[in-house]
Amino acid sequence: MAESIKFYGTGRRKNAIAKVWLVPGTGNFTINKRELGEYFGKKTLEMIVRQPLVLTSTLDKYDVVATVFGGGTTGQAGAVRHGIARALVKADEELRPALKQAGFMTRDPRMKERRKYGLKKARKASQFSKR
Repeated sequence: MAESIKFYGTGRRKNAIAKVWLVPGTGNFTINKRELGEYFGKKTLEMIVRQPLVLTSTLDKYDVVATVFGGGTTGQAGAVRHGIARALVKADEELRPALKQAGFMTRDPRMKERRKYGLKKARKASQFSKR
């Protein structure tokens, strides 16, 4: 039995982590065993996820299967985009310059700042009164 070719990429953004597999197919998206529109709900998030495939004109070449956890919906969409870009580079190394130029290969390092002692949140202090 010949196993089908799969390309894997891990994507991260904020606290979201996405495991993405590209399988030769017709352009179907499955995220956490649900359809793309059903999982994200917003058209802007669907657009973010599709960006690397649209840029490289491979939207109808691959099916995307992704598992995402952690973070919020926007972070998860960014993580899936990052994972798709990494998997595309494994599939075809010549796509790397275009994806890098668009900024899809760079991991977004912004994270939530840790809470400091004496404060209510990372920077929020209790109200100050002189008297």
